[in-house]
Amino acid sequence: MMPLPTGVELDPLLTVLRTLSWQSADILLAYARSEQPPYGHCRALTVADGGEGPVTAADLAVNKQLLEGLANAFPAAPWNLISEETAKDQALDPQYQWRWILDPLDGTKDFLQGTGEYAVHLALVQQQRPVLGVVLIPERQELWLGLLLDGIGSAWCENRAGVKKPVEFSNRQELAELVLVASRNHRDQRLEQLLQQLEIGSCLTVGSVGCKVAAILRGDADVYVSLSGETAPKDWDMAAPEAVLRAAGGGFSHADGKALAYNSSSFLQAGCLIASHGHSHQLLCERAAKAMASIDPGFQI
Repeated sequence: MMPLPTGVELDPLLTVLRTLSWQSADILLAYARSEQPPYGHCRALTVADGGEGPVTAADLAVNKQLLEGLANAFPAAPWNLISEETAKDQALDPQYQWRWILDPLDGTKDFLQGTGEYAVHLALVQQQRPVLGVVLIPERQELWLGLLLDGIGSAWCENRAGVKKPVEFSNRQELAELVLVASRNHRDQRLEQLLQQLEIGSCLTVGSVGCKVAAILRGDADVYVSLSGETAPKDWDMAAPEAVLRAAGGGFSHADGKALAYNSSSFLQAGCLIASHGHSHQLLCERAAKAMASIDPGFQI
């Protein structure tokens, strides 16, 4: 794995990411509480393509804060930036080996419902693989950071004061004792069948993908399964959570063991994707692949 892009040093980059992340937390917390957002953002924005007012305003405000903040801090860096909010109007430029992938608000329904289970995802990807991930969970005051540089992984959590705590995977290994973390909003019959066949011990319901992976990193859960339904997740759903989880030593792959690949023209992350604390990852993948062969024989895992 290559180091960071030419002219970019790790410590200054992390300093900027911390500042921008907590600014993003301030913005989202203000919108979530119907308060005036800071940093010059409007309380209500008119969005031509619809949306739920404050949610769309929050998306766009965080999007602007992060993209402009990175561009201003590193004006000469050899990377470009793509976001869920801009991807439909932005073609991938093949001249860039490095790209930031942003989801300014992952877990929109949970944001609306007031569960607190929403997150900001930001990942630095080299060609098709993530090397740095940021998962911010504003309501818990958690900033998860993961680095995969020069073949070495490290991950940790910080609070707003900069106090760090390590990843604490559970020691559960047998499938019957694992805790699955699952969505309350995105489930279909095939997923229910797959989960039954995996025979995992218990289930924890959580919103955003970032929040799900954080539950694994804290040891509250052990495995997350994404099975494409009517729509598949996108790069910005998976890149940052994957980077942090894998940097911590966990597993995140397709059920056939293949790595996720980013920066395709569709941005789709389709198939049967499994994220885990790593202890039982290979067994989970084997069981899932076998189960999907009977549940949906033509499904590309």
